[in-house]
Amino acid sequence: MSDELKNKLRRSRHLQRSLDRLQSDLLSLFGIVEQMINKSVRSLYQRDINLADEVIKSDEIVDQREVAIEDDCLNLLALHQPVASDLRWTTTVIKVNSDLERMADLACNIAERAKALTHFPLFPIPDDFEPMVSEATTMVSRALDSFVESNTSLAFSVMRSDERVDELNRSLIQELREIMKRDPDSVEPALHCFSAARHLERIADLAENISEDVVFLVEGEIIRHKPEEHGRSTPRPDSGS
Repeated sequence: MSDELKNKLRRSRHLQRSLDRLQSDLLSLFGIVEQMINKSVRSLYQRDINLADEVIKSDEIVDQREVAIEDDCLNLLALHQPVASDLRWTTTVIKVNSDLERMADLACNIAERAKALTHFPLFPIPDDFEPMVSEATTMVSRALDSFVESNTSLAFSVMRSDERVDELNRSLIQELREIMKRDPDSVEPALHCFSAARHLERIADLAENISEDVVFLVEGEIIRHKPEEHGRSTPRPDSGS
């Protein structure tokens, strides 16, 4: 075996180890962020300050890991100069990594609203909030699954779900407006709830972003700002790496 071939094989092994480590680190970040979102919503319903504080404290860990993953991606691009599917995967990791960090920030925002609502123990969470939570958290979970599995069918299903979250958000806003009209004393807690719903809706938007990135990863096509593409439930026949 020639020295040139040996060097190529060595670089290939080093690249694969770097890619594997990146995937492991990103999956770990997935888990932390998903847990933060679930805890933030629970803290809202339960008026649990301690649970809300757990979410807020976790944000520092997410920030550190987000920076470390981005550094690793940049080093990988500089040292190994990946091409084709490896290049798409690395650039997708950079974008997904950023979206996860933003999701964590939004979970902290929800936790802050939960802490504020502890001062209003009798204020009821509107009925439309629960289905919105269920839809949004499912979108997050399925978006992450679509990335891990490189599953565009699952990614497109996440994108289609975003419209349902938007509908529930509009309905919730209307319900909160009616509550504030009927009872002026409810204005402050209703605004806290309104803010929490807005953050949750934004989390769903980020789940949609990740799903769009999955399509780019698998098919090499950027479908952002192409709403007609979201109707596709299966990848094109000629899609590949």
